[in-house]
Amino acid sequence: MPAPRRSVLLGLAGLSMLPACAGPAQAQWPSGRGTVPDFADLAERVLPAVVNIAVLSEQTTTQIPPELRGTPFERYFRERRGRQQVQGAGSGFIVDPAGLVVTNNHVVGNAARVVVALQDGTELPARVVGTDELTDLALLRVEARAGLASVPWGASGAVRVGQWVLAAGNPFGLGGTVTSGIVSARGREIGAGPFDDFIQTDAAINPGNSGGPLFNAAGEVIGINTAIYSPSGASAGIGFATPSDLARGVIDQLRRDGRVERGWLGVAVQDIGEEAVLGGRNRGVQIQSIERNSPAARAGLRPGDIVTALNGERIETARALIRSVAGTPPGQTVRMTLTRDGRSRELAVQVGRRPGTAG
Repeated sequence: MPAPRRSVLLGLAGLSMLPACAGPAQAQWPSGRGTVPDFADLAERVLPAVVNIAVLSEQTTTQIPPELRGTPFERYFRERRGRQQVQGAGSGFIVDPAGLVVTNNHVVGNAARVVVALQDGTELPARVVGTDELTDLALLRVEARAGLASVPWGASGAVRVGQWVLAAGNPFGLGGTVTSGIVSARGREIGAGPFDDFIQTDAAINPGNSGGPLFNAAGEVIGINTAIYSPSGASAGIGFATPSDLARGVIDQLRRDGRVERGWLGVAVQDIGEEAVLGGRNRGVQIQSIERNSPAARAGLRPGDIVTALNGERIETARALIRSVAGTPPGQTVRMTLTRDGRSRELAVQVGRRPGTAG
């Protein structure tokens, strides 16, 4: 019986193998039947900005061998053996020559020490500027004597299914590795969180690739490699990358504030089913419940209201509403169009701060 498929985060931990340009590249790839793109020039341009990330975390060991208990060696064990260094690895990329490095939150975790290794072997201690658990992103800073090679952001919204992409990183601790493939799908939801909107690719992505970049033909980062779907834990040709259009705003906030603040209404919502739409109800998002003293409650929203637009833009899914509100700065007022008792109306709602994001 085959092993169940599963979604796997790509941080690499506990492997003994642990020791993955300024300006966009103008890659011209051949087209036509029987031709294959040559990634050599592209790889040469972008690899200097791709880094390996090693993490050291302290893990308390509470168990003492029974034969040492009550002996003079017990104290020695507690002092010298009571704490272990747990080593792991991942990937990242430099987005600013001053030393800003993007990676995944699950790569750095609660690391006591983070070391970034450049392609030339230079190792630099890194400081965690900020992390965001909901999008699994983290921003690091390293200090270098000279400006570092960096890569630019690209627009993931312009990515098309079937487009060639290049993944780079530190799979299985091997470092400096590139793989190629195409965009297999967009907008994938894999149950990672409320902001699932992954780019799917068949470029080989493996444990240790976490936090590494996914490039388009111009050498721009259009995704951050985050997870794979696999029966074995290794690449099965189904990898997922956080789109740059989502990541860039999060990284900008981490750079500016060291944290991410998100808008919040305090409602539970669900999609309007196709049967309800066919029955004459408006397509939109139905409010199921409202938290007491929440922004939604203060604005006069009610259970049963069907939200159809936010600031004039159509809203058709609960996920779209959650993302739109989360992307609104706390304190800003939005115009919500809704249907109540068969009639359309508008309410002004002042967005609050999502609980747990206050600094």
